[in-house]
Amino acid sequence: MLPIRPRQKTVRDDWAAYMRARADAARDAAVKRYFATPLPSWDTPITDVPMAALDMETTGLDERRHAIVSLGVVPFTLARITPARRRYWVVKPPRTLFASSITHHHITHSEIAGAPDFDAIINELLSLIAGRIVVVHFRNIERPFLEAAVRARRGEGVMFPMIDTMSLEARLYRQTWWARFRRWLGRSPVSIRLNASRSRYHLPLYQGHHALVDALATAELLQAQVATHYRPETPLGDLWC
Repeated sequence: MLPIRPRQKTVRDDWAAYMRARADAARDAAVKRYFATPLPSWDTPITDVPMAALDMETTGLDERRHAIVSLGVVPFTLARITPARRRYWVVKPPRTLFASSITHHHITHSEIAGAPDFDAIINELLSLIAGRIVVVHFRNIERPFLEAAVRARRGEGVMFPMIDTMSLEARLYRQTWWARFRRWLGRSPVSIRLNASRSRYHLPLYQGHHALVDALATAELLQAQVATHYRPETPLGDLWC
């Protein structure tokens, strides 16, 4: 087991106060209901935390110019994944699909022709993740894209805490003294992409770039990370961001 140093608590860890303030200020009914649903506190043992793995496919990497085309959500806990409650949506982006993005996520013009606008799924999405800690692999996609998409349609965004399995892998394999020493020697950094990360825990290889499959893969990865490097009693605040 690699040594793990608990992450220092910061002002951003007071998510409970943030959620209350957003609930008081929210104007959209669905956004208000989401923020009014309490999340587990930072000191809750991770084994007691209800979670929802989230993944999305987008037309690019810049939320200001690109858009979401599909989302997958899988509710789970450390003990159990509940695929019966999974949800998958294809949504119509406001701009024409690029050929390069179709090659990446395999969602075609014909699939989005009858798909709803993202606004049509916001209420169900927020209801599904309310009270749960959202788990993603690389929050720099899911967090800004979700914030921008909801803000564009409801006039206010939905920033909230997440557990980022890529960030956890980075702590283990990119930010340790050994990782720095490897870079000093000119060695290539260890990959922390989803499938590469899963392979380190001997998890099965899944076909990537499908939002629902990648959400399931992310849930399984977090379960393996905690089982290998943390304890069931590890406080949520050591993992979220």
